[in-house]
Amino acid sequence: MTYEEAEAYINSVPKFTSKNKPENTQELICRIGHPKRKMKVVHVAGTNGKGSVCAFLSSMMTAGGKRCGLFTSPHLVKMNERFQIDNIPVSDEIFLGAYDKVMKIVKEMQEDGFYHPAYFELLFAIGMVIFEEEGVEYLVLETGLGGRLDATNIVEHPIVTVITSISLDHTEILGDTIEEIAGEKAGIIKQGVPVVYDGREKRAEKVICKKAEEQNARAVPLYEETLHILGSTDHSVDYTFDAPYYCGQKITVPYLAPYQVRNSALALLAMEEIDPQHEISLETRLNAIRTTRWQGRMETVLPGVIVDGAHNEDGVHEFVRTLRQVGKGRRIVMLFSAVVEKNYEEMVHTICQTGCIQEVVVTEIHGSRIVPAGELAEVFHRYTDVPVTPVCDIDDAFALALEKKGDGLLFCVGSLYLVGEVKRVIEEKKHD
Repeated sequence: MTYEEAEAYINSVPKFTSKNKPENTQELICRIGHPKRKMKVVHVAGTNGKGSVCAFLSSMMTAGGKRCGLFTSPHLVKMNERFQIDNIPVSDEIFLGAYDKVMKIVKEMQEDGFYHPAYFELLFAIGMVIFEEEGVEYLVLETGLGGRLDATNIVEHPIVTVITSISLDHTEILGDTIEEIAGEKAGIIKQGVPVVYDGREKRAEKVICKKAEEQNARAVPLYEETLHILGSTDHSVDYTFDAPYYCGQKITVPYLAPYQVRNSALALLAMEEIDPQHEISLETRLNAIRTTRWQGRMETVLPGVIVDGAHNEDGVHEFVRTLRQVGKGRRIVMLFSAVVEKNYEEMVHTICQTGCIQEVVVTEIHGSRIVPAGELAEVFHRYTDVPVTPVCDIDDAFALALEKKGDGLLFCVGSLYLVGEVKRVIEEKKHD
């Protein structure tokens, strides 16, 4: 079995299985040997920002000398990105070894009448084997979808849970109100385990606090008024944070997006729960925040080229907020694509309302979730008079968008799948 064959098999899983009950995942993890009980787990859920919060936490713990595992999704280019140790994706050999071990157990389970794990459940099991075998002390664990019924929620005793911003997304699965979605996310809160959460959305906060009270879990909120932006560049934002250990310190996040201020602050609050004795010093924490790199979230991938995985209502509003700040007096070109289940018309409408975009290139994500480039172009034409060019092939679309950028800025937006494809194109060009 090669890495490519294992990856192809995992990618085929959604075709013949569906999400299972948590008991099925519990059985799988039990047969693996309960590796989750051997690590100090930080469990993170939310609609937007959870991957960034996980990255900030992993950076701080790695900088502090802790052997830290990081499990996130989705991957942008290669499946190994989901499994990182000390901020480095695991090798093909390590991934394949864990895959072989898990698949042997899956076969035994099926023979005993259990179901084949779904795509995410299989990846979670592989990750848990990797982190145990590599001797991880801390594990930063990002939920896949929701929280309450997520495969990752079989972890019984995390050291802290974190809930990032909550907005409407995946409503067909999680519910169509903020309260319903917050209830699903709050499902990761455990008995007696502190929960750090984004307190801006009051409807969500009410649900989170009620669940925390039921679980006798101390609730630690982050409020917007505690964050004060000092200044920003095309590459970073400086701010101060009115929290006891961090008060008076200038904190720098290496992104141009203001929402990363909030995500880094959540991570800093969570570190106070993870390391209350400050074994990892203030200087180490802040330097780790300043040097964190997280793919696909307002990430500068080439000079003047920024990729952002904004793909839901809240994500697009945050993108627009950033666009208005950095786009004044500059030529802005956008490369856009989306997948079929997203409300891409509303996304396009929101972006076009800014009046910041001078030209658009639209392309399409291939596969069963495709929205044709021509259809996306028609949507743009309904909301803007700027030139819109549909290009089906992503490689060609990116080349055209680069050409049109000139000395301005190019934003590649609308889907994490688009971000992954853009990064693939750039990587392939490096090796030409």
